[in-house]
Amino acid sequence: MKKNVLLLVLGLFLVASCETTSGVGDGTGAQGYTGDGSRSSLQDYLINEVGDRVYFETDKHNINSSSAFKLETQANWIKSTPGFTIILEGHCDERGTREYNLALGERRANSVKEFLVSLGVDASRIMTVSYGKERPAAEGSTSESWSENRRVVTVIGE
Repeated sequence: MKKNVLLLVLGLFLVASCETTSGVGDGTGAQGYTGDGSRSSLQDYLINEVGDRVYFETDKHNINSSSAFKLETQANWIKSTPGFTIILEGHCDERGTREYNLALGERRANSVKEFLVSLGVDASRIMTVSYGKERPAAEGSTSESWSENRRVVTVIGE
C-alpha cells in the first residue's frame, strides 16, 4: 500500500512539473511566438516558423491540401497573435497578359482570404493586393520558376 501511494505521489509530481508547450496563456501565442511584436519580428516569425506563402497550379486559384494545411497554421497563429493586420499578395507567372494575371492574382489572394476567414480570422485584419506577374520570386522561363511565381504571400501590415 505504501508503495502505491509513493508511486501515485511521484506520478503526480512528474505530471505537475512537466513544461507546457502549447503557448496558450503564457503570452507566446498558439504557435510559440515570443518576439517583441514589431512588424519585422512578426514577419520573420511568419516566414521562418509558420510559412508565409502558398502555391497554385497554372491558371488556378483554388486552395489545395498542402496550402490548406499551411493556411490552417497561419490562421491559428494570426488569431492567437493580435495587434496587426496582414496583406495577402497575389502573384502569377510571366505567361498571360498583364490584365489576365492581375485578375488571377486577385482571385488567388481573395481565395486565401476567404479560407482564412472561414477558419475564424477576422476579415477586417486582412487586405488583399494583386501584383500579377510584376514581382516574380524566381527569374527565368522554366517550369520551376513559373511554379515559384504562382503564389500568395502573407505579409504583416500595420
